[in-house]
Amino acid sequence: MSATEEREIAGKSLDLREKSRYDASVRLSVAPMMDWTDSHCRVFHRLLAPSARLYSEMVHANAVIHGDRTKLLAMDPVEHPVALQLGGSEPALLAQAARIGAEHGFDEINLNCGCPSDRVQAGRFGACLMREPALVADSVAAMIQAVAPAGRPVPVTVKCRLGVDDDHDFDRFIAFIDTVAAAGCGLFVVHARNAWLKGLSPKENREVPPLRYDWAYRLKRERPALQVVVNGGIATTQEALAHLAHVDGAMLGRAAYHDPYTLHGVDAALRGSALQPRDQLLRSLQPYAEAQLADGVPMRHITRHILGLYHGQPGGRAYRQVLSEGAHLPGAGWDLIERAIEVTARRPRPPERPRAAAVR
Repeated sequence: MSATEEREIAGKSLDLREKSRYDASVRLSVAPMMDWTDSHCRVFHRLLAPSARLYSEMVHANAVIHGDRTKLLAMDPVEHPVALQLGGSEPALLAQAARIGAEHGFDEINLNCGCPSDRVQAGRFGACLMREPALVADSVAAMIQAVAPAGRPVPVTVKCRLGVDDDHDFDRFIAFIDTVAAAGCGLFVVHARNAWLKGLSPKENREVPPLRYDWAYRLKRERPALQVVVNGGIATTQEALAHLAHVDGAMLGRAAYHDPYTLHGVDAALRGSALQPRDQLLRSLQPYAEAQLADGVPMRHITRHILGLYHGQPGGRAYRQVLSEGAHLPGAGWDLIERAIEVTARRPRPPERPRAAAVR
């Protein structure tokens, strides 16, 4: 896609005041990713993408109700708008957890109906909920009622797959959507592949089932009042922008984590702003990092989220090596990140071309 085409797509802003309760951050979001999208990660992503909507890791409703909320619901004010993703299948518990999430300041509560892991299946939540649309609808209705007293809009949304196992019936998929939408859900994040509940690992479930973006596109065409965000396999700025010609938003997953400059690229294209240099973006993290270090947070908890910033760039391997070897050492501070930035500036000299033999 040409730069001109990118600008044209980026310029097609949605009139969200008329079409939806959701603000412009729906156009770009970062997927909830277990063990990755904690508060430190989200702060870094916010610096890269000021207009994106961020999501927490999935947290089970029981953990929110009975666990360490200071840790599980940790959030820095800079993260907004940020959504809390919940797992569970009991409407009353999900409602209680949603209320707690709204009280803690989350801007959206998202119900996971897409995770295929064995542990999640054993708890009767995640992707297997796509086989129980009435239960999902009851859960969504209870959650909407629970967050109503928050005094501000806190939409309840759903992240789902196209189906489970060898179910390839679009009518069944849209029937699931219709049932849940009737309960009050106005935004669906569609991971555009099936989830295989047996025979594939969670990693394989993100790669093996074929992507069918056309189902998400068709859903938007046939249910234009709904907000539809597409997720799955989006790896480049051009791909993300191209989806916006068909749906309301694009959600980046592992591309945003392993190559976070891509996230910055999409955000800059949508806002019509210039790309910022990687070192400048990284240095904007310094006040947050130093405040966390002063509170006793080990440097490795922050640096693990920034390892991919120089992905594919000269000096990228040396950058990662400096951080990986130094972040676990006692007393590691911001100077470690400065050293990592410094090695990226040392461009290797190109090999000298052999000189032509003198003509005698």
